[in-house]
Amino acid sequence: MRLSDIVTRTGDKGETGLADGQRVLKNHPRIDAIGAVDSLNSILGWAIVPGTDNLVDELEKIQQDLFDLGAELAVSSLEGEKLKQNRLDWMNMRIEKMNEDLPVLDEFILPGGTECSARLHLVRTECRHVERILVAVSQTEPVPEFHLSFLNRLSDYLFVLARVVQVQDGNQEKMWQNKK
Repeated sequence: MRLSDIVTRTGDKGETGLADGQRVLKNHPRIDAIGAVDSLNSILGWAIVPGTDNLVDELEKIQQDLFDLGAELAVSSLEGEKLKQNRLDWMNMRIEKMNEDLPVLDEFILPGGTECSARLHLVRTECRHVERILVAVSQTEPVPEFHLSFLNRLSDYLFVLARVVQVQDGNQEKMWQNKK
């Protein structure tokens, strides 16, 4: 799809078009989900900061995945044609590999630490937000189970990656002090 005409005025009254041509209100649950994926993608782009040079390719591929997810949400007939199982398999493998060198967690960690780690935690929480929105959409219309699995796994990946960045930068993770 080529976006050469950005100002169309077709949404001036609070409506927008789904990819199949159907006009819906801009607060339609599916539009909310597509917008949440867009927000997640933008926050992920913001998380790519100096010092993440070795992660740029990996994170930009995830940005491509998020565009694929948005496309499949906009055009149900594309389901499974853009976002593929191999990306979920890749995340599973990366999580397992990254976790090998991390200390075992006995408690929740406080999000933060280095700038990159803090940004990745923010992306992770936005990913969980998108997941909740998509679950809400699934209550009223079909949502591919794979999309929910992908977002769940992406959140796990971002959590582990934030920990890796924190540890690689030589910073101690701060644990939640559960006062019993």
